[in-house]
Amino acid sequence: MKAFPERAAGASASLRKYDLMRISSVPLGSLPGASALFSAYVSRSPAAARFYRHDPFSEEGRRAAAQEALSGGAPREQVVEALRRLNGGSPALEKLALPGTVAVVTGQQAGLFGGPAYTLYKALTAVRVAGQLEAMGFPAVAVFWMATEDHDLDEVSVAHVFDTRIRPVRLEAGADGHQGKPIGTVPIARPPLDGLASALDGFLHSGDVLRLAETAYQPGRTFGEAFHALLGSLLGRLGVIFVDPLQPELRRLAAPLLARAWQQRGWLGEALAARRRELEKAGFHAQVEVSDGGGLFFVLEDGVRRRSSLAAREPDPESLSPNALLRPVMQDWLLPTALYVGGPAEIAYFAQAAVLYPPLLGRMPAILPRAGFTLADGRTRRLMERYGITLADCMRGEEALVETLAARLAPASLEAAFDETGAGVTRLLDRLRAELEGFDPSLASALDLSRAKILYQLAKIRRKAERAALRRQSDAEQQARHAFRLVTPERRLQERYYSFLPFLARYGLRLVDDLLAAVDPLCPAHEILAP
Repeated sequence: MKAFPERAAGASASLRKYDLMRISSVPLGSLPGASALFSAYVSRSPAAARFYRHDPFSEEGRRAAAQEALSGGAPREQVVEALRRLNGGSPALEKLALPGTVAVVTGQQAGLFGGPAYTLYKALTAVRVAGQLEAMGFPAVAVFWMATEDHDLDEVSVAHVFDTRIRPVRLEAGADGHQGKPIGTVPIARPPLDGLASALDGFLHSGDVLRLAETAYQPGRTFGEAFHALLGSLLGRLGVIFVDPLQPELRRLAAPLLARAWQQRGWLGEALAARRRELEKAGFHAQVEVSDGGGLFFVLEDGVRRRSSLAAREPDPESLSPNALLRPVMQDWLLPTALYVGGPAEIAYFAQAAVLYPPLLGRMPAILPRAGFTLADGRTRRLMERYGITLADCMRGEEALVETLAARLAPASLEAAFDETGAGVTRLLDRLRAELEGFDPSLASALDLSRAKILYQLAKIRRKAERAALRRQSDAEQQARHAFRLVTPERRLQERYYSFLPFLARYGLRLVDDLLAAVDPLCPAHEILAP
């Protein structure tokens, strides 16, 4: 095991020392739940690449996307002025004001306590890519688009952390009575800060993390305000610019694009239907179901986000709110986006959204997968290294992981004896069945039932022997259960389940810089790391 080598160009001197150790890497296309389209795209398959405009993995593709990003869109100076409300006098905002600066954009819903850990990984990927564009000669800034228009309160109002014994803890911010409203406008009357403090109690750096959380999640702040305050405290020093699409000034600047899209909704719906047929013909599927062009829109009325078909009247362009396919086009109308950093589902969205870009904007960014990490503590690292436990082993479930470990603890000679016995029994039974088939087929069928019982009993004895080997290693089973809770809680990837806060509480705020140094956008993979 070794520390990461220095990564791609564009890293600052402050990124050259860090303590993360790589245990293993998993190709993004091999992750559980990865769609066929995403797997093909990250494998650079031409079958998937043809649905996108630029190759994000090549310098040539990035250069073309950066050059194209400087054309068209909303007036830059007005956008920058509108962003001052959220970003103040950020030096990165002053850079964005310059005509030749491009943006590397990412985004996420404004989830409780920052949402899942991959929210942070998205932002760090954008920062890293912006640095690489700078090294290529393109002034660039990282931008985080807060998806405050979304209205899935059930998703954003829950966060999961863990305590010092790696026991998952569910935290929830009640938001009753606000269903249907954009999450960025929903106040959090009682942030679950006491539950967070109780869960993090005992971690070395819990005090630092609780101060950040308490400052950000003040009672009465909205999900959007608190989310921005927390992420801003961690990422502002790295030059990340934040965007809240609910901001009235930005809605006015986006209105011309949305009005044009509304007027063309019939044609856009036909284009999306044709793209869906293309994707299906290529063996892929459409990520977002849109029956017609009207499905591209929601309407904000009386503080509630409704589908356009349910609007009480012809919508004013400033009241239009885009769906998941139209939103990135609006985003790139407002920003000179050279690259967008997204997760698997978002990248699949863009294969459909690509047909909206030419008529509405005339350009499209390169689409890059975000970095992915699983952070393993020392106990889990030793288990993985000693017994060859993989992420796939953990994903099969807690009891399955224990059984896998038991099998690897059994003596090699015993495992070989079971293999030989099973093969020998199977061979003899096959020979006997062939004789019975010619003598009396009914007896051959009866033997099939007996075969299943014989092999079942043999497998049962084998499991008992492996369990006996596990018992001789007194703490091995607990290590396996510990690893499951940390690495794949509820059989989900760690980054999709836990907030990043318990990791910062355990390892310190410098973990942000260590993770930034570990991002390698040109060779994306899911990295299993040990801080």
